[in-house]
Amino acid sequence: MTAAPTIAEEILELKRERRAIILAHHYQDAEIQEIADFTGDSLELARAARDTEGDVIAFCGVWFMAETAKVLSPNRIVIVPDRNASCSLVEGCPVEPIREYRRRNPDHVIVSYINTSIEVKAESDLLCTSRNAVNIVNSIPADKTVLFLPDRNLGNYVKRQTGRENLKIWQGSCIVHNTFPVRRLLEAKTAHPEAIVVAHPECPEAVLDHSDFIGSTSAIVDYVAAHAGREFIVMTESGVGFSLERVAPTSRFYYVANENCNCSECPFMRLNTLEKLRDSLQTLEPRVELSADLIARALLPLERMLAVK
Repeated sequence: MTAAPTIAEEILELKRERRAIILAHHYQDAEIQEIADFTGDSLELARAARDTEGDVIAFCGVWFMAETAKVLSPNRIVIVPDRNASCSLVEGCPVEPIREYRRRNPDHVIVSYINTSIEVKAESDLLCTSRNAVNIVNSIPADKTVLFLPDRNLGNYVKRQTGRENLKIWQGSCIVHNTFPVRRLLEAKTAHPEAIVVAHPECPEAVLDHSDFIGSTSAIVDYVAAHAGREFIVMTESGVGFSLERVAPTSRFYYVANENCNCSECPFMRLNTLEKLRDSLQTLEPRVELSADLIARALLPLERMLAVK
């Protein structure tokens, strides 16, 4: 008697039938990353969405990432396993105050972190990710006032790195990174004195001050790969552990719990499951639908971002 196909096998068959590509963020569960065609951070996945072929993009991440993929591939179907996979940064930065800021300050440059809604992106001059935010801001003439949104911790990090005093910062935050307490980091450093601290720049300044390396999720993965065999205290979402263990199987990793859930998991990222991915490939829902006008307006700052090294 032939065994029933596993959910992973069903997904791979549906992927073939749909001519689909599966993109997964580093923060997805390991079982999703294992069957993805590409795993990466926001910048890498944006480029993968632009540069790959196929009729369907199944984006295993959060909704704003899938919106970005749709802007870059408007003629392809873009789906997300769970429509409720949102982001606290997106929800804390509605578009109307940004439009009002634009009306009052037409000469200011608006730089939006990729963790924003497509409507906010369309009101922006430039987009950035945590990997290229410093370079993006440095590409702007020094005499220009910049509004950086929505993450205040990343904004403060960029301000310190660039030395720009004319950088205004929106006061949004990530519910995972912003609630990492420095006291727990210091306890982890005491317990593991040989460990290297790697941190995402969405963490509070006090955490970054005690970190040995600060970078985007993929930059952290690259850094760990270059220092394989060492111990690491990881100050970012724990889903990255799958990628870290893959590039540095002899290393040991310690994760610090945040104040919200006494864990280091993003509840939005965890909404996506293999079952939901299978179902979304079957029905091609939930589907990202954007107007041609919105795509055209969001594409300009997105292309400007992709052009900056």
